[in-house]
Amino acid sequence: MYACQWCNGILTISLTGLAPNAIYIVIMRFIQGAFSGYINNATALMAGETPHEKSGWVMSQMMTAGTAGNLVGPLLGGALSSFFGNLLGGAWGYRIPFFITGLLMFLVFLGTTFFTKENFTPVSREKMKPMKEIMASLPSIQLIVAMFITTMLVQSATMSIDPIVSLYVKSMMPGSKNVALIAGIVAATPGLGTMIAASKIGHKMDEIGPLKVLRLGLIIGAILFAPMAVTNSPWVLAALRFLLGIASAAMMPAAQTVLTLNTPSESFGRIFSYNQSFQAIGAVLGSLLGSGISGFANYEAVFWVTGFTLLLNFLIILIFASKKNTPR
Repeated sequence: MYACQWCNGILTISLTGLAPNAIYIVIMRFIQGAFSGYINNATALMAGETPHEKSGWVMSQMMTAGTAGNLVGPLLGGALSSFFGNLLGGAWGYRIPFFITGLLMFLVFLGTTFFTKENFTPVSREKMKPMKEIMASLPSIQLIVAMFITTMLVQSATMSIDPIVSLYVKSMMPGSKNVALIAGIVAATPGLGTMIAASKIGHKMDEIGPLKVLRLGLIIGAILFAPMAVTNSPWVLAALRFLLGIASAAMMPAAQTVLTLNTPSESFGRIFSYNQSFQAIGAVLGSLLGSGISGFANYEAVFWVTGFTLLLNFLIILIFASKKNTPR
């Protein structure tokens, strides 16, 4: 499975560098998305191989790695495009980074193939339980569904702001020549907050339980969106988004940890695949939500609605993840 996914990624990303037109790029990206799933399988693998008393820390470290990649990737891509654009000229400045990315993915493919080991006994298709039977055997179906919804809403809350951050900063700084730089700083601050706090929050999850950390992260996140909607300073916005990044380290990893502690080992793959589907739905809904609300109303409304979304998620957790379902 890993080999198939990485070969797909290597081929599609490398071939995108040869794209003759925009339609070709869209098709390659669609194929890449259709066969993606490495992160999902890596998360399921880590969940299955990690002792339960360390699950919170491991899930948080996974998020730290992903966040670091999201921060470094655009910077590296921009730097490579600029360098090769000046060196080779023309469209090659944009094409070479795709080939380099394909090479990096090939190196990860080799590392995964030869250095990753797992204690796994394959189940034949005939003996594989149907999803309905797996869901019925779970300790708490309500809790699992609540985590699916949490993954969707948290991802939606994250993505709803991304399309408008630069424009929101620009509206605060009319006529300024440093909008691009400051908007970049504002956009990056949540990632920095997550990277700094994820490890400590992961340890705290292992101490007090992921549900408590999740509830705290959701309510803090919901509260932080209110001052973001009324501030007129990009630096205040950056500080608030930094705090939001810390709260984010208590959301998605906590939901994944709850799934880990409440899913039988033979069902990890399918449960986390469903979770990834909900995450993808959240990404689509969030982007549409942010762009749609900002077009229909204003940028401030996006922050209010997003905060309400996290508050709604908090209430869902209170209702469906009661004390008797706590995975400790």
